[in-house]
Amino acid sequence: MDLIWTSLRIPVEDDGLLRTVMARKLKVPEAMIQGLRFLRRSLDARKKPNLVFDYTVQFSLEIPKKEGYRLISRIPGLKEAPPEVPVVWSKPVKKLRHRPIVVGSGPAGYFAALALARKGYRPLVLERGDSVDERTRKVQQFWQTGNLDTESNVQFGEGGAGTFSDGKLTTRIQDRRITEVLETFVKHGAPSEILFLAKPHIGTDILKDVVKGIRQEIISLGGEVRFRAKVTTLKSSGGHLQSVMVNGQEEISAEAVVLAVGHSARDVYRFLHGQNITLERKGFAIGLRIEHPQTLINLAQYGVEKHPLVGPADYQLTYKDAGTGRGAYAFCMCPGGKVVAAASEEGGLVTNGMSEYARDTNAANSAIVVTIGTDDFTTSHPLAGLEFQRTWESKAFAAGGGSYHAPAQRVQDFLEGRVSDDFDLPASYLPGITSCDLHSVLPQEIGEVLGRALQEFERKIHGFTGPSATLTGIETRTSSPLRIVRNERGESLNLAGLYPAGEGAGYAGGITSAAVDGLRMAEHLMAHYALME
Repeated sequence: MDLIWTSLRIPVEDDGLLRTVMARKLKVPEAMIQGLRFLRRSLDARKKPNLVFDYTVQFSLEIPKKEGYRLISRIPGLKEAPPEVPVVWSKPVKKLRHRPIVVGSGPAGYFAALALARKGYRPLVLERGDSVDERTRKVQQFWQTGNLDTESNVQFGEGGAGTFSDGKLTTRIQDRRITEVLETFVKHGAPSEILFLAKPHIGTDILKDVVKGIRQEIISLGGEVRFRAKVTTLKSSGGHLQSVMVNGQEEISAEAVVLAVGHSARDVYRFLHGQNITLERKGFAIGLRIEHPQTLINLAQYGVEKHPLVGPADYQLTYKDAGTGRGAYAFCMCPGGKVVAAASEEGGLVTNGMSEYARDTNAANSAIVVTIGTDDFTTSHPLAGLEFQRTWESKAFAAGGGSYHAPAQRVQDFLEGRVSDDFDLPASYLPGITSCDLHSVLPQEIGEVLGRALQEFERKIHGFTGPSATLTGIETRTSSPLRIVRNERGESLNLAGLYPAGEGAGYAGGITSAAVDGLRMAEHLMAHYALME
């Protein structure tokens, strides 16, 4: 009998005895528990420093169903595993004359391409930036010197923006495709624990190799990946896609294209708007990066400065401002990480957070951001949110001295309105920081709400606004400022054959949800278009 057991709790220090605990509660020999598979593991630190793992597991017992139902009635959280429901695919109505194109090699693009390749469609992937190894070299050079390559940076290049992040795979969506995404990551080198951890992460160091593995699988199945291949316009006839232009000079015929650019591809948004593709504004959030000693966060969350059996602690914080109605929250929290320069345009400064798999820098960072609505934009133009972002990125660039140095301030000084003389915890951001009043790089109301949120977070985590807390700015690329509207078949409203996907299309937020959306768009494409002859 196949069973699922939820809320199976065990002290962290006894984690290796899980099967023994299960057998004792089930009153069966350990050997009878077969096919044990972890579905989820989360950490319960409510009674710190006594930490507990909370498991959901699936397993089989060779017992009659009648006896199994008696166990289910006796043991809370135990239930029969549901049968797998097969996916039914519709028959395509058209035949492709050209191989499908995927624009972008982030999670949405690569997973769309991988799904197409696995079904024999031999997709062509066009990536404006470099391969991940060359991209890494240029990013490191930017962090050291401030020399920015606007086509290959933290935002653009193989793997997408998530490659230079924490590699977090958490998502709020519920979708059958999540398992496929995680198993693909594991197949290409990610740790197998991501299949069951409640807060899985890969780390930027491992993720780079995973990305290369996915590329090689696409190629091995007949696909092709081209770097430094920037799509500069689309050509159509009668509302149907005909071809894409690459680097302004090469035309490639295609009647089916998955457009999986990231949320920083502002030039793509512009040419889409110029070609009357329906775009709509959407809200996002902006704010600052905050850094603390990791020991401070560990002590607040675990009750000890360092726990030998669990990794560095993270946190989730939210705040609702009574006066303005705006929300504020911690975003992209990176335990044991660092703050990184994430600009993609000359004259604009952007911060982000990153950590490797080990999370061992001894500093914790997170964005503290405040919600921005479409009413905050100066116009109703579809690209108004993009221009809003650019305005404040430019102010941050100028405040930092115009050389990609980030404006920075101690939290206490931010709350009291004075420029910082020194920093107890120097910001990890490279190429460097410039002390200034960070209220000058935020809309006035946003800065005020952020200040009140920080004071509220201090009540939840003692020391959050203490002398060791440092702020850098500005964080603007939390999500896409617009949506490329698509119909129920996944296509653009105005251009048949164009499948907008992922974060850049405004339909995802994070590595996993973007990958899932890429798979979904590939399925839409294959449901409509059969393999070319």
